[in-house]
Amino acid sequence: MRAPLIAAALLVAAPLHADPLPSWIAGDTKAAILDFVESVTDPASDDFVPVADRIAVFDNDGTLWAEQPAYFQLLYALDILREKAEADPSILSSDVLKAAAEGDMDGMLANGLDGLIEVVNVSHSGITVEDFKASAHEWLTSQAHPGKDVVYAELVYQPMLELLRYLRDEDFQTYIVSGGGVDFIRAIAGEAYNIPPHQVVGSEGNTTYELVEGEPVLTKNGGISFVDDKEGKPVGIMRHIGKRPILAGGNSDGDFAMLEWTTSQEGPSFGLLVHHTDAEREFAYDREGHIGVLNRGLDEGPERGWLIVDMAEDWARVWPGTE
Repeated sequence: MRAPLIAAALLVAAPLHADPLPSWIAGDTKAAILDFVESVTDPASDDFVPVADRIAVFDNDGTLWAEQPAYFQLLYALDILREKAEADPSILSSDVLKAAAEGDMDGMLANGLDGLIEVVNVSHSGITVEDFKASAHEWLTSQAHPGKDVVYAELVYQPMLELLRYLRDEDFQTYIVSGGGVDFIRAIAGEAYNIPPHQVVGSEGNTTYELVEGEPVLTKNGGISFVDDKEGKPVGIMRHIGKRPILAGGNSDGDFAMLEWTTSQEGPSFGLLVHHTDAEREFAYDREGHIGVLNRGLDEGPERGWLIVDMAEDWARVWPGTE
């Protein structure tokens, strides 16, 4: 299990006066980040922000780790569905579930969100929260990504790990605000990003509390009770954090509302979008596709003052370790 060891080594505080963002290529993008952080942390600056208000939020899929060829949680769900179907084929009670078990993404997604909920109802239900997180953690740290020859948990972005560390060194609180399931991300966030579970905001399923043989248990029951995506992200931030961030980072139009809300306030703020332009080291995609679609952010982001991070031009390396 290499990922936690790699992340832990890379998240050790940088030596005094060292470059806090060594994997970011020197240029306007890196300078913009450094200038903003310096301005809000300098007591002599007109843009100084008290420590209590230094909140930074980041999307997860496509912003902190990879999201191709599909969201990692969806790939996990399909593996669990197939595993359960081998033990009990009768659970494949619909065309959507049959398509999912066969790896037919188009067939599974033909019914949109309803189809995804069907898969979640089978793969994410009838299990305690703790057992689910243990299962997700084991999968993320043992299953190899198709095409990258490393486990999923290792496909975190080194430049973003450095940015998270840099912000925390400057007394920011760093949160994940993701459309992914909150329990799935909490299973690995501490090891992957040094972000504790209570600083993860995500989509939520139905969970119940009950006594089982005298012991209190929280059980996942499938379904979706809150979608932390698009306009839901600012709502999720207010529900869980209780105040507006001053920095928000994402990579798709699913993050637009979060960046819009963050950067429309009075006082200093910063919006950042990771643009996937590096087909050689990672993946190249933006305006079309089923994941990470970025249209409005590219069209409106620059005029709103948001930083568009060009992965190919702004990152000296993408992954932890050597490339």
